Amino acid sequence: MPNRNAYVTDLKSLQGECSVNYLRLVRLMGELESGETREVELVSHGRRVGELCLKLQERAPYTSIVRVSQRGILDDYLETPRMRVHLYHDVRMAEVTDFQRQRHFHGRYRYPNAQMHQPDEKLQLNRFLGEWLEHGLAHGHSLDLPELP
Repeated sequence: MPNRNAYVTDLKSLQGECSVNYLRLVRLMGELESGETREVELVSHGRRVGELCLKLQERAPYTSIVRVSQRGILDDYLETPRMRVHLYHDVRMAEVTDFQRQRHFHGRYRYPNAQMHQPDEKLQLNRFLGEWLEHGLAHGHSLDLPELP
């Protein structure tokens, strides 16, 4: 087996992604109260393709927990994507802490591993959240607000 260089966690990229995701989530959620849900209809080429659902599960002075999920036209065939995101208001960062019932992701993993996580699994999950939220901002229409800011 060839000798590979070990993956080194890119903290700058991870923190940057978490900071931008915080801003995206705050923009999409608006002024939700604990237990409330914001639904954003996703449209592609003039057709409804699903809904991005943001449920504020808990709100505290310095942190909040949001469940992000999606409903769509493929729900009968694919497992609905969902994740739990912790928002840290004091540092304005949002971090994925749970994805499809898997919790507590490490900054790096040896590869291969029993869970088949990528070496940079945590960074990839936060980037996926960012792409998901950006798609909602670019192509979504709030079902309970007149228009996203």
